[in-house]
Amino acid sequence: MSQRMIYGIILGAILGVVCILGASLRMPGELSVAYLFSFWFNRVLMGLVIGLFPRPRRLRLGLVRGLVLGAFVSFAFYSSTEFLDLMGFMAGLAYGIIIETVLFYTIKH
Repeated sequence: MSQRMIYGIILGAILGVVCILGASLRMPGELSVAYLFSFWFNRVLMGLVIGLFPRPRRLRLGLVRGLVLGAFVSFAFYSSTEFLDLMGFMAGLAYGIIIETVLFYTIKH
C-alpha cells in the first residue's frame, strides 16, 4: 500500500466524520446508523480511489481529477438515496478536491 493511498484513506475517514456531523445537523434524529455509516464509508472509499492514482504533475490536473473522482464515488451514495441528498453529493465534489489537494502538497513522489 502506497503512502499516498494510506493518507487518502485517512483523509477520507476524517472527512467522513465531518459528513456525518453535517448530515446529523441537517436532519437531526432522522438518520439511521446504517445511513451514517454508509456516508462515512463512501468518503473512505473516495480517499482510497483518489489515493490509487499517482501524484499529478500539476495541481490543476489534480483538482480536476479530484472533482471527477469525488463526483464518481459520491454518485454511488447519492443514487442510493434516490437522488434526495444533493447536499451530500455536492460535499463529495468538494471533498474530492480537498483530498487531492492535501495529497498533492503532502506526498511529493
